[in-house]
Amino acid sequence: MSVLDPLHMYRLPWSLTDNPIAWLEPTQACNLACDGCYRQNVKAHKSMEEVEADLATFARLRNVDGYSIAGGDPLLHPEVVQIVSRVTAMGRKAIINTNGLGLTRELLRELKKAGLVGLTFHVDSHQGRPGWRNKTEAEMNLLRQEYADLVADEGGLACAFNSTVYEDTLQQVPDVLRWAARNIDRVHTVVFILYRAARLDTFEYWAGGTKAEMGEIVYTLEDQRRRTDLQAREVIEVIARDEPSYRPAAYLAGTVDPNSFKWLIAMRVGDGERIHGYLGPKLMEAVQVGHHLWSGRYLGYASPWALGAGRAAMLGSAPFDESAREAAGAWLRTTLAHPWTALRRQHMQSVLIIQPIDLGADGRDNMCDGCPDMTVHEGKLVWSCRLEEWRRFGQPLRAVPMDRPVPGPAS
Repeated sequence: MSVLDPLHMYRLPWSLTDNPIAWLEPTQACNLACDGCYRQNVKAHKSMEEVEADLATFARLRNVDGYSIAGGDPLLHPEVVQIVSRVTAMGRKAIINTNGLGLTRELLRELKKAGLVGLTFHVDSHQGRPGWRNKTEAEMNLLRQEYADLVADEGGLACAFNSTVYEDTLQQVPDVLRWAARNIDRVHTVVFILYRAARLDTFEYWAGGTKAEMGEIVYTLEDQRRRTDLQAREVIEVIARDEPSYRPAAYLAGTVDPNSFKWLIAMRVGDGERIHGYLGPKLMEAVQVGHHLWSGRYLGYASPWALGAGRAAMLGSAPFDESAREAAGAWLRTTLAHPWTALRRQHMQSVLIIQPIDLGADGRDNMCDGCPDMTVHEGKLVWSCRLEEWRRFGQPLRAVPMDRPVPGPAS
C-alpha cells in the first residue's frame, strides 16, 4: 500500500463555515523578515475595536475550536494579553503564533493567566535572525529547544513548531523530526510549510482587467532560480527514508486538484527514546467526529494531558486501526525486551506538511480546500496567504501564463 493512498487516509471534513481554526491577525508588525513571509511588514496594530469586529465576523461566519492569533508577530501588539483574554471569554482556545523574539517568562505567565492554550513558534534557517544567520536546521534546534523548555517550565501549555521548507533545506527535515522525537513530551506538533512565491518569469498577474504591479506584493520572487513548486510527496520521501514507519493518516485536498495533498497530518507515538509508530485514519476519524458530536466543533488543539495518553490511544485503537496495531506491536516488543520501559509514558505528536497555493500551467490557483487559516478582510473570509492581494487590489489576483492571451475579468 502506498504511503500516500487517499483511499486509505481520512479526508478531513473541515469546511469554510465549520472548521477547527480561525486565523486572527491583530497586527502587521514584525521584528523579523522571513524569506517565505506572506505579510507586508507594516508597523501598525489593529485597535481592540477592530479586533472585536474581526471576532464578531468569525463568530457569524465560522464555527471554530480555537483562534490562531498571528500577524505579523502578535507579541508586538500592546494588548495581546487582552486579546487572549477576549478569545477565552468567547469559550474558544487561544493559540499564539510567534517567532518567539518578544517572548519573556513574565509575558508567558500573563498570557497563561489570560487563558492561553498554547504557542506555535516559527523557527527556520531562512529568517535572518540575529545570531542565527547561515545556520542549518539541525543547528536551529538549539533555539527550538530554548523555546520548548521555556513553555514546558511554565507547564500546561501546548507547544508547536513550524518551519518553511526550501529546496536547500528539504533534506534537513529529518533533523527537525529527530529533535522533536527526543522532545515528544514537550513538543506536541511539528509543521513543515513548503515555500511559495509569485513568479514573474512565467506568469503575469491581473486584478480584473488591470495588470497588477507585483512590486507591491511581499511574496514576489526575486531569485527566479529558487524552486516554488515543492510538493508534499517530496517531503514524505525524505521523511520515510529516515523513518520507515512514517504513515500520514489524514489530509485536505486542493480546490482544483483533488489528488493534491494540501494539509497532510500524521500522528506518531513514542517516549522520547524511540518512536514506536504512527496512529492511523480510523483514530483520526473517531477523534474528529466524536469531538464534533460532543462539543459541536471539530478538534483543532488537543491539550498536553490528552497527548500524553499515547499508550491508551495506541492500544485502544489497535483493534480497528492497522497503523495503531503496528505501533502497539513495536511497543510490546520493546517492552518484552526491556520490561522497565513499560513504565514510560507514551506521548502523541502531530507531524503536518502544508503545501500552499499551487498554480497550474493554465494559471488556475489550487488552494487548500477547507483551509483552517482563513482570516477576515472587510467583513469577508479570505485565505490568509493572499490577504495582501485583497488589501492592495481589492480582490485575489489571477495568474496568466505569459504565452497566452489575457482573459477578460472573471465574472
